Amino acid sequence: MSLDPHYIWAFGHALLLACSTKVALSSVLFRGVSPLWYKASYSGALLSYAIVCFKSIGTPQLSIEFVQKALLDENVQYFLLSCYWWISKPVALSLLPFATFSLFHCLTFIRANIIPKFSPPAPPSAPGQPPRVLSAPEKVGRSIQLWVKGNYDSAMKFVAYTELVIFIRVLLGAVTFQNSVLAPILVAHFLRMRYHHSAFTRGAVDYVTGRADATIANQSPVIQKGWNTVKGLIKKWNGTIIARRDAAPAAGAAPVRAAR
Repeated sequence: MSLDPHYIWAFGHALLLACSTKVALSSVLFRGVSPLWYKASYSGALLSYAIVCFKSIGTPQLSIEFVQKALLDENVQYFLLSCYWWISKPVALSLLPFATFSLFHCLTFIRANIIPKFSPPAPPSAPGQPPRVLSAPEKVGRSIQLWVKGNYDSAMKFVAYTELVIFIRVLLGAVTFQNSVLAPILVAHFLRMRYHHSAFTRGAVDYVTGRADATIANQSPVIQKGWNTVKGLIKKWNGTIIARRDAAPAAGAAPVRAAR
């Protein structure tokens, strides 16, 4: 009997959410990050994103066109980032965006796939009849649906700002030899791609840049010149034209959409 990839996808998100919660609790209680739980978290991420990537871009091909298409896909970007975090020294903060996505995906999967198995949808009330009273499982499903839709934008903004904080964390970690020098380079490139594809990331970057401009405007001319030079270099590096795809969020990354 073959197993539905949809359920494997959901299992990956559930594994990621459960294990990352364990990592978060250990971090909060200053018990250190267990490499076992950390790798288990990203194993769930790799499982889910691999399925979504395969459905999104199809079977891998040895062609420049396929590689270009794959690298512009948001799910592939998150999959590759998951690969790096899996093999690198644990950075607990890096799990937060993935866990946020998984929370929404798991809730959506429960509402759309688990609850109907215990309480199949009943036919609507006939015209002129009073509205049908929802069963307890249906009420739970309705509450989940409203919560997911009501918190989507806030969650995406939270993820965008968290990813900027992760970059600062690995940049400082590289300077203090707490993580590889490769980490901030990869995260910077990832953020560059996100900036072109995600309105939430652009909003977060623009807000942080604006606050930095306002703060540095009161500093010495030397600091202002240095900041403007850094911004100029970043804008030049980020200036490569990349096709934006804002219309729909990624299936693996965006929480509202159910698995495909």
